[in-house]
Parts: sequence; structure tokens; C-alpha cells
Amino acid sequence: MSLRINDIAPDFTAETTQGTISFHEWIGDGWAVLFSHPKNFTPVCTTELGTMAGLEGEFKKRNVKIIGISVDPVSSHDKWQDDIKTATGQVVKYPLIGDKELKVAKLYEMLPAGAGETSEGRTPADNATVRSVYVIGPDKKIKLVLTYPMTTGRNFDEILRVIDSIQLTAKHQVATPANWKQGEDVIITAAVSNEDAIKRFGAFDTILPYLRKTKQPTA
Repeated sequence: MSLRINDIAPDFTAETTQGTISFHEWIGDGWAVLFSHPKNFTPVCTTELGTMAGLEGEFKKRNVKIIGISVDPVSSHDKWQDDIKTATGQVVKYPLIGDKELKVAKLYEMLPAGAGETSEGRTPADNATVRSVYVIGPDKKIKLVLTYPMTTGRNFDEILRVIDSIQLTAKHQVATPANWKQGEDVIITAAVSNEDAIKRFGAFDTILPYLRKTKQPTA
């Protein structure tokens, strides 16, 4: 069975560029983004790691920790960080997991169980599915999974947008429409009656009997 939204994110212990971590303990009572890479010293991933370094403050504002993983040893990650700084001007301060035995990649079903037990000799193409993003909530459940092709760099502004939506809709009985951005109108869920909607949100517009919009709650 594939990992799905609302499944518990598999826990693990692993070596990182900041020492050994136990994943659930590392997450703590906040949110986390785990994003994976098929190989060190690959061009697209180099730009992605630098972009995430530049956005780390935005994630912290949302109480979100970020952590990367590549199926290469930690010693290789340390060398890669110099290239990331050269290419993007950003210093990676978040941890990078070393997964040279492919254990985490298999645990998160990015690689099949028969993929072997070492990253040595594997090419990026061998690890093509190890290009996923997982957003994990304080309850340790998976809130979002996105998997990208090798040649398409990830849009981390979109990850921030999704986190804004997930955190908002976890607090209020609302949903967010297509292309929603922070501060725009939201949708009132079907579980809220019209009478209750007035009490909660003050006013709303009925677009269709099943589609009611209101201002984004701020409290």
C-alpha cells in the first residue's frame, strides 16, 4: 500500500549533517517538510536545496522545520553544500539526511523493497522516484505528498501556499478554492449551516447552494 494523506509518517532514526535524529522526536510539536533527492551533485537538486535555504525563514514563521534527504552518505552532503553556496549564494543550515543504505527511501516508498541496500553505483535515473515532498503535521500525519520528475524543479512557494491553506483549514471549518493565496476569500464547508456561518464569519456569499464564500478568518 502506498503512503496516503492522513497516514502516520513513518518514523526513523538516521544520520544527518547535524547529527543523529529520531524523526518524530525531531519534528516535535510543530510541522515539518521532508523533501528528497535522488543523488548529490545533480543540477536541479542543487538549485532546490539553495532555494529552500533562502526560504527557511518563511517556513519558521509557520512553525515548520525543513529537512532534506539524499541517498548518499552524510560526508558527501558536506561537500555538496559548498556547491550549493556557489550556485545559489545560500548557506544550507537545515539538516540533510544521509540514506546510503536506502532505508528511508524504501520506508517512504520512493524506492521498491528490491532496490538493494546501498547507494553506491546507483545513478540519478535509478533513483528517479526519490524526488518527493512530504508535509507532515504536529500529529505526525502526512498532509501532502508531491512527486516531481527529474527535469522539473520544485516550486517551494507552492509548498508554502499549501501549508498556509492546511494550517488555516485545520483551525477553521473552511476550505480554500483553486489558486487561493493568503488573505483571499475562502469556502465555508458543508458541515457549517447558514445560521452557524453567520455566527462564525459574520457574512458570506452564496455562489451555488453548495458553494459559499466568506472572508478569510483571522482569529
